[in-house]
Amino acid sequence: MSLNLVLAQIILLVLGLIGVSTAEPSMIPDHASKVVMALLVTLVLSRLRPKAFLSMGTVVWVVTLLLLGLVLVFGVGTEISPGVKRWLRVGGQQFQPSEFAKLGLILQLASFFARRGVQHKLLSATLMIGFSTILVLLEPDLGSTLLIFSLGLVLMYAAGVKLNNIGGLLLGIGLIALPFASIYLERHPYIMARIQGHQQAGDVVGLTQIGLAHRDLGYGGFWGMGPDGPRYEYFAAHTDMIVASVGFSVGLLGVTLLIFAYWLVVSAALQVAEMASRVRPMTPQVHGASILATGAMYMVVAQAFVNLAVAAGMFPVTGVPLPLVSYGFSSMLTMSAALALIHSALREVRRHLPAEDQDGREEGRLEAGKPGAGPELGAGTAASD
Repeated sequence: MSLNLVLAQIILLVLGLIGVSTAEPSMIPDHASKVVMALLVTLVLSRLRPKAFLSMGTVVWVVTLLLLGLVLVFGVGTEISPGVKRWLRVGGQQFQPSEFAKLGLILQLASFFARRGVQHKLLSATLMIGFSTILVLLEPDLGSTLLIFSLGLVLMYAAGVKLNNIGGLLLGIGLIALPFASIYLERHPYIMARIQGHQQAGDVVGLTQIGLAHRDLGYGGFWGMGPDGPRYEYFAAHTDMIVASVGFSVGLLGVTLLIFAYWLVVSAALQVAEMASRVRPMTPQVHGASILATGAMYMVVAQAFVNLAVAAGMFPVTGVPLPLVSYGFSSMLTMSAALALIHSALREVRRHLPAEDQDGREEGRLEAGKPGAGPELGAGTAASD
């Protein structure tokens, strides 16, 4: 397993515990049990090879489509968003299928491109992305819709689809969707209300959810006021706006550590892509592993960016949780599985590296440990690792 990824996950889960304890202390036992389960999910799934994930891609994707369809019929929403259905309730517990849809799309597209390549396969991949996107759009969940759609485009690019083809696809979809955009917004007026509320937030910032988050981040200062500091109640302090609770409790230092943890996830996925580019010939297993790692990284980091941008006031409120930090098991479970994909991909690509690359790395380590090893050799060794 990658130590950087393990460190990133532990940092995020610990900060999540701090944030939940600050906002909703009564939820700590429940959240702590989910943290343990999340670590176990990553540990167990990371032992599988990418071949196993690719082989189950179609089944997992189809199951997520069925769950998304069930949401439209039997789903439940919240009192503050009438007509919205995003969760399924089973045995007193509820989960959000749109979170699993992201993971299903990664597995399906990685399996599809690894088996069939990217030549003349744009239409089939577009339909796969379209099915997942439209079902989430109908819930409606615009934030998750945009994340899933952009995830599909990133997976295409990671597989080797040319940028001009992706650009043409975007243009075509935009022209097709344009006539339906106004109808969609009329049927779901809360979306425009959030956008307009965001535009007017500068006039009423002290009364908005984002304004309250800014207030608590400001109170936290550099070191924070601790989980036992005076609490200020506002909506979603333990879910969508948990970064404010983290900042209030552990200050700017904790928020910086949180961003550093997400960078470790990016770094691990980039390492997979870099090593995969040196494997010749490119096998379906290595190609699929590289796509899995890139998609999993984007799934985690893009959602984190959206959540933090909302808290900063850059985006309207979207309802997107902060990966591995916010309270909520659906997101935590799928994000933990995403990290397992990167662990698995990293191990697989290392296994397929050319022998001279592996020998070169080993010789570099031995030479670096000898007395008098020059700085140039040390720098080269670091770069090759």
